Amino acid sequence: MDSIIAVTKQLILFDGVCNLCNGAVNFIIDRDKKEKFQFATLQSDKGKHLLRRIDLPTDKLNTIVLIDQSKIYTKSTAVLHITKQLSGFWSLLFVLIIVPRFIRDECYDIVARSRYKWFGKTNACRVPTPNLIRRFI
Repeated sequence: MDSIIAVTKQLILFDGVCNLCNGAVNFIIDRDKKEKFQFATLQSDKGKHLLRRIDLPTDKLNTIVLIDQSKIYTKSTAVLHITKQLSGFWSLLFVLIIVPRFIRDECYDIVARSRYKWFGKTNACRVPTPNLIRRFI
Protein backbone atom coordinates (compact mmCIF):
# COMPACT_ATOMS: atom_id res chain seq x y z
CA MET A 1 0.00 0.00 0.00
CA ASP A 2 1.07 3.58 -0.49
CA SER A 3 2.60 5.38 2.44
CA ILE A 4 -0.20 7.93 2.11
CA ILE A 5 -2.66 5.18 2.99
CA ALA A 6 -1.41 3.30 6.01
CA VAL A 7 -3.36 0.06 6.25
CA THR A 8 -2.16 -1.88 9.23
CA LYS A 9 -5.13 -4.21 9.50
CA GLN A 10 -7.65 -5.70 7.17
CA LEU A 11 -9.51 -2.98 5.33
CA ILE A 12 -13.22 -2.90 4.57
CA LEU A 13 -14.35 -0.57 1.79
CA PHE A 14 -18.07 0.17 1.99
CA ASP A 15 -20.72 2.41 0.45
CA GLY A 16 -20.69 5.42 2.78
CA VAL A 17 -24.11 6.76 1.77
CA CYS A 18 -25.96 3.45 2.12
CA ASN A 19 -27.87 3.05 5.38
CA LEU A 20 -27.59 -0.74 5.20
CA CYS A 21 -23.84 -0.51 4.68
CA ASN A 22 -23.39 1.96 7.53
CA GLY A 23 -25.44 -0.34 9.75
CA ALA A 24 -23.25 -3.26 8.72
CA VAL A 25 -20.12 -1.28 9.64
CA ASN A 26 -21.61 -0.50 13.06
CA PHE A 27 -22.44 -4.19 13.45
CA ILE A 28 -18.86 -5.17 12.57
CA ILE A 29 -17.33 -2.58 14.90
CA ASP A 30 -19.45 -3.83 17.81
CA ARG A 31 -18.29 -7.42 17.23
CA ASP A 32 -14.69 -6.76 16.23
CA LYS A 33 -13.34 -6.98 19.77
CA LYS A 34 -9.72 -7.37 18.62
CA GLU A 35 -10.03 -4.42 16.22
CA LYS A 36 -8.87 -6.43 13.22
CA PHE A 37 -10.58 -4.13 10.72
CA GLN A 38 -10.08 -0.63 9.41
CA PHE A 39 -12.69 1.07 7.25
CA ALA A 40 -12.94 3.48 4.32
CA THR A 41 -15.85 4.52 2.17
CA LEU A 42 -15.88 3.64 -1.50
CA GLN A 43 -16.67 7.30 -2.27
CA SER A 44 -13.66 8.74 -0.43
CA ASP A 45 -10.49 9.76 -2.25
CA LYS A 46 -8.58 7.05 -0.40
CA GLY A 47 -11.26 4.48 -1.19
CA LYS A 48 -11.21 5.34 -4.89
CA HIS A 49 -7.42 5.27 -4.90
CA LEU A 50 -7.42 1.78 -3.40
CA LEU A 51 -10.09 0.58 -5.85
CA ARG A 52 -7.93 1.74 -8.75
CA ARG A 53 -4.88 0.02 -7.26
CA ILE A 54 -6.72 -3.30 -7.08
CA ASP A 55 -8.29 -2.85 -10.53
CA LEU A 56 -11.89 -2.42 -9.39
CA PRO A 57 -14.16 0.24 -10.88
CA THR A 58 -14.62 3.45 -8.89
CA ASP A 59 -17.99 4.30 -10.41
CA LYS A 60 -19.93 1.13 -9.53
CA LEU A 61 -20.48 0.92 -5.80
CA ASN A 62 -22.35 -2.39 -5.69
CA THR A 63 -20.02 -4.35 -3.45
CA ILE A 64 -18.28 -4.41 -0.16
CA VAL A 65 -14.55 -5.00 -0.52
CA LEU A 66 -12.27 -6.70 2.00
CA ILE A 67 -8.55 -6.19 1.53
CA ASP A 68 -6.60 -8.71 3.59
CA GLN A 69 -2.91 -8.23 2.85
CA SER A 70 -2.62 -9.35 -0.77
CA LYS A 71 -6.07 -10.98 -0.91
CA ILE A 72 -9.08 -9.09 -2.24
CA TYR A 73 -12.60 -10.31 -1.49
CA THR A 74 -15.85 -8.84 -2.81
CA LYS A 75 -19.59 -9.41 -2.43
CA SER A 76 -20.65 -12.51 -0.48
CA THR A 77 -17.11 -13.82 -0.12
CA ALA A 78 -16.05 -10.57 1.58
CA VAL A 79 -19.05 -10.76 3.91
CA LEU A 80 -18.27 -14.34 4.89
CA HIS A 81 -14.57 -13.63 5.49
CA ILE A 82 -15.58 -10.70 7.69
CA THR A 83 -18.13 -12.69 9.73
CA LYS A 84 -15.55 -15.44 10.18
CA GLN A 85 -13.52 -13.05 12.32
CA LEU A 86 -16.28 -11.57 14.46
CA SER A 87 -16.88 -12.46 18.08
CA GLY A 88 -19.79 -14.66 19.06
CA PHE A 89 -21.54 -17.18 16.89
CA TRP A 90 -21.24 -14.98 13.78
CA SER A 91 -18.08 -16.79 12.78
CA LEU A 92 -20.18 -19.91 12.23
CA LEU A 93 -21.74 -18.26 9.18
CA PHE A 94 -18.51 -18.94 7.34
CA VAL A 95 -19.82 -22.44 6.71
CA LEU A 96 -21.92 -20.82 3.96
CA ILE A 97 -18.72 -20.56 1.92
CA ILE A 98 -19.58 -24.08 0.69
CA VAL A 99 -22.53 -22.63 -1.25
CA PRO A 100 -21.33 -21.98 -4.79
CA ARG A 101 -20.20 -18.40 -5.23
CA PHE A 102 -22.55 -17.69 -8.16
CA ILE A 103 -25.52 -18.51 -5.91
CA ARG A 104 -24.18 -16.48 -2.95
CA ASP A 105 -23.34 -13.53 -5.17
CA GLU A 106 -26.76 -13.57 -6.86
CA CYS A 107 -28.38 -13.24 -3.41
CA TYR A 108 -25.90 -10.48 -2.58
CA ASP A 109 -26.69 -8.69 -5.86
CA ILE A 110 -30.44 -8.76 -5.18
CA VAL A 111 -29.90 -6.95 -1.88
CA ALA A 112 -27.28 -4.61 -3.39
CA ARG A 113 -29.62 -3.54 -6.20
CA SER A 114 -32.45 -2.74 -3.77
CA ARG A 115 -30.50 -1.48 -0.75
CA TYR A 116 -31.31 2.20 -1.24
CA LYS A 117 -35.02 1.46 -1.80
CA TRP A 118 -35.26 -0.87 1.19
CA PHE A 119 -32.95 0.87 3.67
CA GLY A 120 -32.51 4.38 2.28
CA LYS A 121 -29.41 6.45 1.84
CA THR A 122 -27.82 9.49 3.39
CA ASN A 123 -26.57 12.60 1.64
CA ALA A 124 -23.04 12.22 2.97
CA CYS A 125 -20.59 9.54 3.96
CA ARG A 126 -20.45 8.40 7.56
CA VAL A 127 -18.40 10.52 9.95
CA PRO A 128 -16.88 8.37 12.69
CA THR A 129 -17.03 9.41 16.30
CA PRO A 130 -13.79 10.68 17.86
CA ASN A 131 -13.45 7.32 19.60
CA LEU A 132 -13.61 5.42 16.28
CA ILE A 133 -11.71 7.84 14.04
CA ARG A 134 -8.49 5.82 14.31
CA ARG A 135 -10.21 2.87 12.63
CA PHE A 136 -11.10 4.84 9.51
CA ILE A 137 -8.59 5.80 6.85
